[in-house]
Amino acid sequence: MARPSERLRTLFGTRHGLALLGRTYAVQFGVLAGTAQLVLAFWPDLALVRWPAFLGIAALAFAAAIVLARPRDRVSRDFTHPDFTVTVEVGDLFDRTCHLVVGFTDTFDTDTADEALVARRSVQGQFLHRVHSGDVALLDALLEDALAQVSPVGRETRETKRIGKLVRYPVGTVAVLKDSQRSYFCAAYGRLNNDLATSCSTEQLWSGLAQLWETIRLHGYRDEVAMPITGSDLARINNMDHASLLKMILLSFVAHARARGVCRSLTVVVHPRDYYRIDMLELGVFLRSL
Repeated sequence: MARPSERLRTLFGTRHGLALLGRTYAVQFGVLAGTAQLVLAFWPDLALVRWPAFLGIAALAFAAAIVLARPRDRVSRDFTHPDFTVTVEVGDLFDRTCHLVVGFTDTFDTDTADEALVARRSVQGQFLHRVHSGDVALLDALLEDALAQVSPVGRETRETKRIGKLVRYPVGTVAVLKDSQRSYFCAAYGRLNNDLATSCSTEQLWSGLAQLWETIRLHGYRDEVAMPITGSDLARINNMDHASLLKMILLSFVAHARARGVCRSLTVVVHPRDYYRIDMLELGVFLRSL
């Protein structure tokens, strides 16, 4: 859940927040002022001190406006023809019980031992520890089976890549891991360079998203899917912030869902620490514009 201070920052520090606050305040002040006039019409002798009453109404209306206009932790829109739902929600991706998308690099490295390859706090690191109990060998075996039919595009040597896996797969490759309850769509959204820094261009991400939606369409059984803001945080998409990446994901999904259908519901989960990076009010406007 987002902290109250972060919600107030969005409300008072953004154009959409101030506009919404102003509209809500006008409505609340009108309702309260109208109520006061109605009371005076029935009880004209009621001893009301005019200015203190006016200031009290203004203060109460402002407080009500803050409560009613404050940004929520969740925005959603239902689409028709075909029917599907898109939601952006603050929370923990791994608390979801639906199919999950997990970002990987083109080498599908998994080891978080010294965090040189994979950061433990990243979605990929949490996938290893929270879903596979930190068993690197098990996750590597599952990925190897899922990638058996995918042709590698290159192989590094131990001299060029000092640790980790050496085989490279095409950026955009999606390895589907399944258990008895759901599927995990492990999407290679970027390249792990030999200096162990991840890089991903806007074009690669856009193309990779298209491959991800097609894989979900084929293997997701039209069920609900949840994903993080792929390409944010530890990836190096330097020309796009969290909000822009999120909008790209939503735009790409809606376009593909309308064209061929993908799944009945997509939820993009924003980590609470990243709430301040996303203007949920603006995001609601963006969703309604799609």
